Amino acid sequence: MGIIPLGDASRRPMRWPVATATIIAVNVVVFIMELMGGDAFVLRWSVIPAHVSQGQDLVTILTAMFMHGSWSHILGNMVFLWAFGPEIEDAMGSLRYTIFYLAGGVVAMLAQVAANPHSTVPNLGASGAIAAVMGAFLVAFPTDQIRTAVVFWVFVRTKFVPAALFIGLWFVLQLVSVGTVAQTETGGVAYLAHVGGFAFGAFCTRILEATGQISTHD
Repeated sequence: MGIIPLGDASRRPMRWPVATATIIAVNVVVFIMELMGGDAFVLRWSVIPAHVSQGQDLVTILTAMFMHGSWSHILGNMVFLWAFGPEIEDAMGSLRYTIFYLAGGVVAMLAQVAANPHSTVPNLGASGAIAAVMGAFLVAFPTDQIRTAVVFWVFVRTKFVPAALFIGLWFVLQLVSVGTVAQTETGGVAYLAHVGGFAFGAFCTRILEATGQISTHD
């Protein structure tokens, strides 16, 4: 059985999500570059914790968050980003949202490195940054209804699930899985990176709310 978020059924962004769409486009372009460049490209631009922990290849902390290990990897990540990103971009504004997204990805990658600083396994993926977006969504719009596709074999049904329940269950799964690695075709992404990104997103959004720098237009 699979559960796929399709979007927020409770609100629509007041502006078209240009930053979210641009981030998705960059991910697609980089994935095409991966397919063309092969293993050499992946090894050059993904995070190798053992290198980063020694102060080497620091630029990969940024580049790795736009890379993916397979078609299913990028498809799943971009679906989640499009489901939760537009509302957070609308609330923060495109520039602040872009900075927030990149910072969330950096924090997540650093959490990955801290968890296993001697690993030589390439790590890549946007899920840490997207986890930050989901953390922000949980704080900003916990009661919103998420239109969700529930897939069971060939049967698909649409359900409406409260954001707090959907994201809360997702976060619990990450906590349960801390210390394990979700394998992709080219490496792994530690669940601790998801937890780190999520915690960063929730904390930052709470601060932005408290200082009046985020608008939820409820």
